Amino acid sequence: MTLETIDGVSSRSARSTTESSRSSSEERSDETKRPALSTLDLLEAEAIHVIREVVAEFERPVLLFSGGKDSVVVLHLATKAFAPGRVPFPVLHVDTGHNFPEVLAFRDETVERLGIRLEVARVQDYIDDGRLHERADGTRNPLQTLPLLDAIAAGRHDAVFGGARRDEDKARAKERIISLRDEFGQWDPRNQRPELWSLYNGRHTPGQHVRAFPISNWTELDVWRYIEREGIALPPLYFAHEREVYLRDGMWRPVGPFSPPREHEPVEVRTVRYRTVGDMSCTGAVESDAASLGDIVAEVAVSTLTERGATRADDRLSEAAMEDRKKDGYF
Repeated sequence: MTLETIDGVSSRSARSTTESSRSSSEERSDETKRPALSTLDLLEAEAIHVIREVVAEFERPVLLFSGGKDSVVVLHLATKAFAPGRVPFPVLHVDTGHNFPEVLAFRDETVERLGIRLEVARVQDYIDDGRLHERADGTRNPLQTLPLLDAIAAGRHDAVFGGARRDEDKARAKERIISLRDEFGQWDPRNQRPELWSLYNGRHTPGQHVRAFPISNWTELDVWRYIEREGIALPPLYFAHEREVYLRDGMWRPVGPFSPPREHEPVEVRTVRYRTVGDMSCTGAVESDAASLGDIVAEVAVSTLTERGATRADDRLSEAAMEDRKKDGYF
């Protein structure tokens, strides 16, 4: 081999190295020009990943859908996860019989628009046949557990999506994104599986199932910012409106057949909105002028109480009210 050949090879090698370096530099330059993913983008990507993983791993998933904002967001994420196809699983609602009529109407309109099958488990059916009895305090929220577990068993659902978030309550903060339930639907906070590097363990034996929480890492503010960004429709109760209410235990309770005021509780007309829309008998409103999504985002940003702490009387029954219900099979 001649010196010229060696020099030629060396020259070509040098040019190749220079061009490769230039190409890598240009790629790095292009990457720096790309806009960084926002917090909402990252949360959305994680949630969609969870939904797809659960559908791929489990045979008969179902989504708990009450028409409340969190379940609405999870359903919206599911539609994005499987677009342009339809959501490949049904939705389930445990109807206490004390739900806000506006929320039930929104629930029905949503499933009809999306072409999704709706399964309903009714607490009233259990009261009528004696399997459950009315509580002295009138609230039916704790009565949802048995109808929920029966509906899961009847539908042979091995995975149940929910809109629970860790910031809502310390009991929910203990849960993983994929949370195992035993043969009785019960949750053991000591039996939590690690979820390193976004790897989710869905192993379960016959009779067991998992609860899946795609927006577990979201905050209430994240939810509202996402709703605003995506233009997601919600029940009108979430926005400020005039309503007859009365004050009980520091909460503005709605006047209605399931939450009547006592003799010493005067009824007032106030401009209020709801931060959560559960059972009417235990859900309070907050005074607010927030009539738009932007107004609500600004209001939630400065709030020092979670929506459950501010508006759910059933969570005030004891320090561990939520955890006790979850251990029995509640969401």
